[in-house]
Amino acid sequence: MNKEERKIVVPGEIIVSGEKYLPGDFTIKNKEDIIANRYGLVDFGERIVKIIPISGIFEPRRGNVVIGTVRDISFNGYNVEIGGPYSAFLPIMECPRFVNKENLLDFAKIGDSLAFRIVNIKKPSIDLGLKSRNLGKLNDGRIIKINSHKVPRVIGKEGSMINLIKEKTNTEITVGQNGFIWIKGELENEEKARDAIKLIEKESIFNGLTQKVEEFLKIKEK
Repeated sequence: MNKEERKIVVPGEIIVSGEKYLPGDFTIKNKEDIIANRYGLVDFGERIVKIIPISGIFEPRRGNVVIGTVRDISFNGYNVEIGGPYSAFLPIMECPRFVNKENLLDFAKIGDSLAFRIVNIKKPSIDLGLKSRNLGKLNDGRIIKINSHKVPRVIGKEGSMINLIKEKTNTEITVGQNGFIWIKGELENEEKARDAIKLIEKESIFNGLTQKVEEFLKIKEK
């Protein structure tokens, strides 16, 4: 298989044989064969081959950036909706500055949307944090939702796809691994970026996606 093909595989299918690659996400090694154990797209790295799932619910991992909305406030933090079957919580201690326990509304209110990092997973609950760069409140703009398993295609290798969209639409974009994406810019540019992202979600299983997005954005410029 050509490593650029992004072939679709099903569980039990042999992806590649030999010692050149090591098994990554959603693959297993059986003697010299690397076998898929998830339906999705094959992704070859320099030494690792993995599967990018194209369906299913969000599967949280420690370190993931997610976008969520404050749904309730308790005495020691904020209950956050991030989609999927997991409850999420932002403790006061994980906020980036002092928060007055007597008035948690000073920091965030119900309905506020923020970008978080997952700091701990104790299924069915997730602890969130804000002590990293580019995290915090998402003011103005819009939030859209895509299938969380299409997020790697939206981001692209080393951020190539999302950087293309940002550049061509002159927007700020934060992508959550849970499939929520925040877009901020002029109204027309927000819509252009949204439509490009939705195109990626729809066409994610096909080759030549970067070229399709570039052509789409050129048409939108006219």
